[in-house]
Amino acid sequence: MMDVAREAGVSRAAVSKVIRDAYGVSPDMRNRVESAIERLGYRPSVAARAIRGSSFTIGFELHEIENPALSRILSGAAEGVEGTGYRLVIAPGDPRGHDAIDALVDLRVDGLVAIAPRATHAWLEELASRIPLVLVSRHDPSVNYDTVAGGDDAGARLAMGHLFDLGHRRITHLTRNEEATAQENGALAVRLNAYLDEMARSGHESDARVVRTHSTDDAYHAAIALLDSADPPTAVFASHDDLAFEVLRAVRERGLDANDLSVVGYDNVRFAGHPEMSLTTVDQSGDDLGRRAVRLLLERIAGRAGAKHEETDLRLMVRGSTAPARG
Repeated sequence: MMDVAREAGVSRAAVSKVIRDAYGVSPDMRNRVESAIERLGYRPSVAARAIRGSSFTIGFELHEIENPALSRILSGAAEGVEGTGYRLVIAPGDPRGHDAIDALVDLRVDGLVAIAPRATHAWLEELASRIPLVLVSRHDPSVNYDTVAGGDDAGARLAMGHLFDLGHRRITHLTRNEEATAQENGALAVRLNAYLDEMARSGHESDARVVRTHSTDDAYHAAIALLDSADPPTAVFASHDDLAFEVLRAVRERGLDANDLSVVGYDNVRFAGHPEMSLTTVDQSGDDLGRRAVRLLLERIAGRAGAKHEETDLRLMVRGSTAPARG
């Protein structure tokens, strides 16, 4: 705030009055302060917001509004605020989440729950020095913000162990390229590394194959290419259920079934248990992710210091999309 005051040529008290939209600020002073704020990229601190009083709103950033796994997390977050006096303000944005998060900060929310799989650790640490923040589906060793995630390493190993037990060795991993490579502590990156480690540990490193898609729609065409390849896999482990559904579509359009290509997903979204899908998948308790994120954030807003990192319980839901490998 002192930097803004110096840049605008006014007192710190004047900057505070502009930020608080207090009575008695002249148009000239407001213009000078707001121009200085824009030039410096300044955002009001948590303390400055406290001067104005709580807005009793929590910002929730998510990068894919149609992703059913994220819908489970959002549903849990909505349950988490029930009876607390807080409301959720939802902002969809790009996978980095910068624009959506900045918009929520500008709305003066009291804290943020974010997914933002491509946001950098350094950017998030700086953000969390100014506003209470909880990241979902990240395993960052953070200092200023909390994280809550499913046990992605253990979950991927559950999926791989199931396929190994069924006799599969030629197992392909299907993932979203941008999210799997953006941050090493992101959920999809952790699942990818666990897959590679399991293939190597079991002595089948030469059979490891990673297919990276840019969108869910790409997964269908990737599955067709796998089925048409000279040495097709006997199983696919998809990094989330939406990708797995596209593989199942390709399998069934070819008149095949789990005996020809077994498919395992991740997240256990609602449609995974539908009889037409019957997808074997890892349930990371998405609703609980949302509830925990809100609880941690409310603790932060209340003044708790020190980062907390929590993981939800996992279950492997075995259904009809997996079967023993032929031969």
